[in-house]
Amino acid sequence: MTTIAITGIGGFIGLRMAQRAKALGWQVRGLDVSPAAAQRAREQGAEVFVGDINDALLLQRCFSGADIVFHTAAIVEEDGSRELYERVNVEGTRSVCHAAQAQGVRQLVQLSSVMVYGFDYPDGVTEEGPFRDDGNIYNETKLRSERVALEFHRPDTFDVIVIRPGDVYGAGSVPWVLRPLQLLRQRLFTLPDGGQGVINHVHVDNLLDGVFLALEKNAGGECFTISDGVATPCSEFFGHHARMLGRSSVPTAPGGLLIALVGTLAWLYRLAGRKPPASAAGIHFLRRRGAYSIDKARRVLGYAPRVTLEEGMRGVATELRLPQP
Repeated sequence: MTTIAITGIGGFIGLRMAQRAKALGWQVRGLDVSPAAAQRAREQGAEVFVGDINDALLLQRCFSGADIVFHTAAIVEEDGSRELYERVNVEGTRSVCHAAQAQGVRQLVQLSSVMVYGFDYPDGVTEEGPFRDDGNIYNETKLRSERVALEFHRPDTFDVIVIRPGDVYGAGSVPWVLRPLQLLRQRLFTLPDGGQGVINHVHVDNLLDGVFLALEKNAGGECFTISDGVATPCSEFFGHHARMLGRSSVPTAPGGLLIALVGTLAWLYRLAGRKPPASAAGIHFLRRRGAYSIDKARRVLGYAPRVTLEEGMRGVATELRLPQP
């Protein structure tokens, strides 16, 4: 029987992987820093360890006897403390790879991000790049973390696969579903530049289809961009969210003005000791214009996204008990 160990198992993607692996009859275990997230995974029948991603003893216990490690644990925010990003995204990946290799794990999937290409990338950018961080700590540490992971790759002994997901959505997605819905309810969500930026969305089940294909093909040493293969304008993507709340559209404003307003709002929130609802970096995520190529995943893995945006959003509305968009 196949055993998979998932870091960040109680998060949106980790939890969905746990569900799908259990459905295949696999043994599932994992690690999460959050006791509440760990409990969500336990409710899916997984064995879960609670603790830090750099705890060598905990990783050893979690990975012992595992065939596959699916490494999703990361700080996923628009910006934040460099020390935290370094410790979790970069050094955490090093700790995971070292422990997995030492425990005889055969395959490791490092979940990276399309943000390794930066904000201002050429339309149709491939896995070969160019790569840029554009001064964003998340972009920078995700690129460095996948390079750390690939340093551990040993063909047919410890196969490391890097997956670069697009903007992963589904009912549990914080950045692309839950937070936008919350901000829309509070009338704090506004799209820059008429909503002409694009979302390179990928439904979580399409993403995991790509992961399973990469494992099946034993595509060690390779990087794959996985998205739905469509760059959808922000106005159209978030229009689904608006309709779930009974509204016709999402308000828009000039990008430069929004950056200034969000910066001021963030300053006021921090003065009050509260976390800002948005950041200037977040506006840059919504101003991207190009599509990411998934030709390599189609060609090498036989990947074909099966959940359309319309189907995915209907599923989101159903799970969240909201009106159909």
